[in-house]
Amino acid sequence: MAEIIEMATPQPLERVLAYHLLRYVPNLVRDEWVNIGVLVFNPRTGARRLRLIEDQVEFTRIRRLHPSADEAVLRGLRDELQDRLDSWADKSPTMPLQDILSKCDATLSTGLQIAPQKGVLADDLDAELERLYTDHVAVPRVYSRVGQPGNRATIRAYCAQVFRQARIWDRIEKSVRVAEFTFPGDPSRMDYSYHRNGTRGFVHTLSVTRAPQDAKSLSYNVRHIAEKARYHTEFAAVTDVALSRDNDRHRFVLETLREVGVEPVPMEGLAVWVAKLRPSLLQ
Repeated sequence: MAEIIEMATPQPLERVLAYHLLRYVPNLVRDEWVNIGVLVFNPRTGARRLRLIEDQVEFTRIRRLHPSADEAVLRGLRDELQDRLDSWADKSPTMPLQDILSKCDATLSTGLQIAPQKGVLADDLDAELERLYTDHVAVPRVYSRVGQPGNRATIRAYCAQVFRQARIWDRIEKSVRVAEFTFPGDPSRMDYSYHRNGTRGFVHTLSVTRAPQDAKSLSYNVRHIAEKARYHTEFAAVTDVALSRDNDRHRFVLETLREVGVEPVPMEGLAVWVAKLRPSLLQ
C-alpha cells in the first residue's frame, strides 16, 4: 500500500513568533537556574514584548529555592535587559533581534541567562506573552471563579481577558515604568495605562486578600504620578475581592486608596467598569 504523506500547511509569516525564557542563575558552576521571565518577538517585524517577575510572591518563591538570592538585583534585571535591547536597537536599527540578543547575552549580569530560542504560532504578541509567562514562569495557581481570593497574576489574567473582550486591548499600554515620575532606577511599574479625552489613566492590580500592604506602595506611586504628570490623571485599582467597610483589612485599603484618589474596582465589577470606559477610548 502506498504511503500517504500529509504535507504541512504553510503558516502566515505574521503568526510565526519566537521566544526566549529568561533564567536566574545564581551559581554558574552548579548550573542551577529558575525561569524568571519571557521575551517574545516577531522575527519579521522586530516587535517584541518582555516580562519578568514583579510580584512579591514570585520573589519569595525564588528565595525559597535560592536563599542567597539578592531581591534588589532581581528587581533590576528587567530594566537592565530592556535598556540594553533599546540601546542596541538605536545603534543598529537594521540588526536582527536575534543578533542583538546574542550581544546582550554576552554583557548581561551573570545572574541572568537567555535560554535558546523557540518558535510558536500565535496571533497576538501580548496574549502569547501572558500565556508563556503563565506556563513557564508564574507561580502555579489554582483557578477559581471571579470574586475569589487570588494573586496579582490571576487578576492581571482576568483584566487582559476583559480588555480583549471589549476590544480595547490594543489601546492599553502595559507594564508602565514609574521611574519617569519618581526617581531614576525605580523598578516599580503600573500594570496598565490608557489615554482618553486629554486624560491619562492608570490601572493597577491589587490582591487585598494576600497583600493588602501593597496599597501603600500603590499610593506612593499614584501620588508621584499625579504631582509630576503634565496632564490630567485618573487611577483605578482592580481588587481580587469587593471591599467592605465592615472588614478592617478592607477598610485600610479603601482609606489608603481614597486618600490619593484611586477608584477601587473589584474583579466582579470590572466588565461593567470597562464598558463605561470603552467609548472614550475608541473616539
